[in-house]
Amino acid sequence: MSRGLCAAHSPQVCFTKGDTMTESSSIDLLSHFGLSEGFVQGLLDDTLAGFDDGDLFFERCHSDHLSLSESLIKAASASTSQGFGLRALQGESTFLAHSAALTDVQLRQAAEIVRAGRHHSRGASCPVPAPVMGQPRALLKRAPLPCDERVRTMQAIDNFARSLDPRVIQVSVGLSEDVQDILILRQGGLQVGDQRQYSVLSIRLTLEHQGRREHGNVRMGGAYPLSHFLETPDLWQSYTREALRKALLALEAVPIAPGVMPVILASGRPGVLLHEAVGHGLEGDFNRKGHSVFSHQMGQQVAAKGVTVIDRGSLDPTLSHMHGALHVDDEGTLTQETLLIEDGIMVGHMCDRLNAHLMGKASTGNGRRQSYAHLPQPRMTNTYMRPGTDTLEEMIQGVKRGIYAVDFNGGQVDIVSGNFVFGANEAYLIEEGKIQCPIREATLIGNGPEVMKKIEKIGSTLEMDDGLGYCGKGGQTVVVGIGQPALLISELTVGSAG
Repeated sequence: MSRGLCAAHSPQVCFTKGDTMTESSSIDLLSHFGLSEGFVQGLLDDTLAGFDDGDLFFERCHSDHLSLSESLIKAASASTSQGFGLRALQGESTFLAHSAALTDVQLRQAAEIVRAGRHHSRGASCPVPAPVMGQPRALLKRAPLPCDERVRTMQAIDNFARSLDPRVIQVSVGLSEDVQDILILRQGGLQVGDQRQYSVLSIRLTLEHQGRREHGNVRMGGAYPLSHFLETPDLWQSYTREALRKALLALEAVPIAPGVMPVILASGRPGVLLHEAVGHGLEGDFNRKGHSVFSHQMGQQVAAKGVTVIDRGSLDPTLSHMHGALHVDDEGTLTQETLLIEDGIMVGHMCDRLNAHLMGKASTGNGRRQSYAHLPQPRMTNTYMRPGTDTLEEMIQGVKRGIYAVDFNGGQVDIVSGNFVFGANEAYLIEEGKIQCPIREATLIGNGPEVMKKIEKIGSTLEMDDGLGYCGKGGQTVVVGIGQPALLISELTVGSAG
């Protein structure tokens, strides 16, 4: 019987791994800990009776990290964590009980805590007390990645970097891999599982030239195993050369006189500005509460014509290895392509189940949580802008004096006002339609909605950032993807910290 947000479902189990989704009669996250599906599902159904919605989220994570500096392995770590979160929703209130111990005793205690919350008008989140009877079962074991193979690769990167330029005085390399197994149960017998795997390679080079030191950093990652880097020397060699290029560029960079001028954003990584200045403002909770600069603008012109912005978590050949690519979100909803802005008109929000219900919409598969101990929030997955018809060369030729920003090193955004400040760690001065010298520590200052309306040209090639994307919101961090074609913004305030 359906209630509130919960649709009626026949009992089923979907387990996703890699690029496929299959049906299975059991999930090892339950059976390993001696938990029967019947007991867990019955407890969940009884607990959520009378609530609008809710779920039971099981999680197991394993992380490996290795770092090298001064040609020596300086740190190595491996960790495994696990736990569950039992959540119930009533109106705008959310109640969450969570524990790192996966036992029937802990589940019953969590159920008691959540049921008690029905008598409170405001939601709450609390850990379940440590078990007083018995001990949690051992963590599921995971075969470790051969450490010697990782060490050899890191040493090879160190040697290769030093061979590229005698001015390289320091090389730092990091390799990490994270694997997350999740299982989500909802009323009526719906069970959804997924396995997510991410790996990251980071390279940092330090050059010294005539008493001056500069750095070049590259961090590449995605939804693939660590062997993606280890078994492809051409790949890590290209990243090492890129780190050196950035360090050499920093040696040549000069300050720029601040002012208001045209700005060209390169394709790919500058999509972080789109993510921060526009993406967060289109998340459902901010709009529902009236906290977003885009609140109450549905159906209105919020960007220049030709601007189409999409968030897409669903897997396809172009996004399957992006950090934000997911089979399902952290509420068990299939991810999808969500159209946010179409030809400059605001047409959609990103929603989780709670905010979708309160807004009279359907979830867009954007309910994401950092871990079992956190509540889902509407969050981006892979956010990007569709390409247009202009070329980068045409954009540059049309600028008398401005800058060409290629890469950002972070920034700050006020969701309510839309004001932002971003630092560009790779940018160039444009004069008389030609790229001139690199600029040291340029900053871009503006307002997200205003900038979206000042987009004059949209490049014909969409590029997704192949680097490492993390997004923070409400004290939680999740992985995301970004991308865009090259853009010409008619005017933007440019400052310099140099």
